[in-house]
Order: sequence, then structure tokens, then C-alpha cells
Amino acid sequence: MVKSKDDAKRESYSVRIKPDLLLLVKHLAVDERKTVSELIEEGIELVLEVRKKSRKD
Repeated sequence: MVKSKDDAKRESYSVRIKPDLLLLVKHLAVDERKTVSELIEEGIELVLEVRKKSRKD
């Protein structure tokens, strides 16, 4: 088991992702020396932030 860098508790969750999109994320993870999970988590946080801002407008 890999320990997260920020010691935050994580839950396991399974999703279905387009293979070509997953391949791009895997390559980005290698380039940025991050895990795929870290990038997906970042993406979710960005989407939530954008949606929250758009609701305020």
C-alpha cells in the first residue's frame, strides 16, 4: 500500500474511464512524478472549484 504524502485518509472508489483518456493520464503521471490517483483527485478538485464559482455568477 502506498502512503499518501499529506497523510489524509483516502477511500477506494472504482470508476470506468475511456482507455485513451486513461493512457494520457498515466503518461502525465509519469511526467509529473505523481500517481494517477493524485492527478484524478486534482482534476475532481478543479471541477468542483469551477462549478462552485459558476453557481455564484
